[in-house]
Amino acid sequence: MENDEVILLDFWASMLGMRVRIALAEKEIKYEYKEEDLLRMNPIHKKIPVLIHNGKPICESIIAVEYIDEVWKDKTPLLLPFVPYVRAQARFWGDYIDKMYDFGRKIWTTKGEEHEEGKKKFIDSLKLMELEALGEKPYIGGENFGFVDIALIGFYSCFYAYETFGNFSIEAECPKLVAWGKRCMQRESVSTSLADPHKIYEMLQVFRKNHGME
Repeated sequence: MENDEVILLDFWASMLGMRVRIALAEKEIKYEYKEEDLLRMNPIHKKIPVLIHNGKPICESIIAVEYIDEVWKDKTPLLLPFVPYVRAQARFWGDYIDKMYDFGRKIWTTKGEEHEEGKKKFIDSLKLMELEALGEKPYIGGENFGFVDIALIGFYSCFYAYETFGNFSIEAECPKLVAWGKRCMQRESVSTSLADPHKIYEMLQVFRKNHGME
């Protein structure tokens, strides 16, 4: 595996790309990072990230994280739980988190009723994650940082943008989840993989201006 060619096609502000970056960092896998046209390597969805392992593309961030864990299972830590039931639960939450992406996107891409609906669904989703998935544990996976934490932590880099465009406080709504985010940021794999929240906000602000939303 040491001579494997690993390439990540990504974009610096992609919260989904951040998942793959963190998984690779956790496993200490060396890779080449590229920001380029993805149409050839991901012709189905035409979106990032795309993990390329020895010339073979793996699309969809959550699938790429699982792939990394399975292919480099000899490298610690294991990202997915070993127990089948617990592993199934982790996959359930990973799928749930993917659905949250569209709610959050409405906060900065829509106005009026659609904006408010997106904001409510996003906050409700965060509250559910805090109550049902995180609870009183240090990490969503329990005592150790793992698969579901990786699936969710990319949203943390967008919290500032969500709050600013949505005029609400995530810490007021979900204090334990914000504390979890700060805890995750203490890990080098996370702190070096997540984008600067203010730079993400500035990028989205330009998007909004260009689409007549400011």
